[in-house]
Amino acid sequence: MCGRYTITVTLDELMLRYFIEGSPLINYSPKYNAAPVQQIPAVIHDGRRNRLGELRWGLVPSWAKDDRIGSKMINARAETLLEKPAFKGLIPSRRCIIPVDGFYEWKQLQGGKQPMRITLRDRSIFSLAGLYDIRVDADGNRLSTCTIITTEANSLMADIHNRMPVILSPGAEAFWLDRSNKDIPSLLRLLKPYDAAQMTAYPVSAAVGNVRNDYPELVKEA
Repeated sequence: MCGRYTITVTLDELMLRYFIEGSPLINYSPKYNAAPVQQIPAVIHDGRRNRLGELRWGLVPSWAKDDRIGSKMINARAETLLEKPAFKGLIPSRRCIIPVDGFYEWKQLQGGKQPMRITLRDRSIFSLAGLYDIRVDADGNRLSTCTIITTEANSLMADIHNRMPVILSPGAEAFWLDRSNKDIPSLLRLLKPYDAAQMTAYPVSAAVGNVRNDYPELVKEA
């Protein structure tokens, strides 16, 4: 699964990376320990351009009676997207990108679990594939939420965990975001393990286990 991540760059860097024009719909600050049910930065395409805004992490389907279901839908397995009612209808037009510069996973060791931070080797921003939905309750309140898609582990991640988030290559980002793109088989083929040679991992402080902790020292090598 993917349950914690980091996005530590500036808003200007995010906007430049995803070709965002105008004022983004976001109250942005760097996150060193982003966690489920928090508001997180996300990129969608509105049919004309990319937009940067906030989605709550943990998908609440538009038809859900209770928004607490979102805490159980922080991830969606790539292999079963078409089998799940909550996700199947979102693939044609409600795809999003979650910008990150690292994510955390816990490695099982003899003495317990060691948190690891996984990044690209060049420490650049990368894109996690996601889906989003919008729920409107009986009072007309809108709730926009998302889930991060996961796939089987590559050779780097296999030593840490048996799953990893889907990382889109830069060349696949526009294809994924394009709402006019209804080529479901081609979209699903993007949901594969990323090239392990482009990634690296290192141990970090156990403090990342506490969702209340969110400060720069968390990303330092332990």
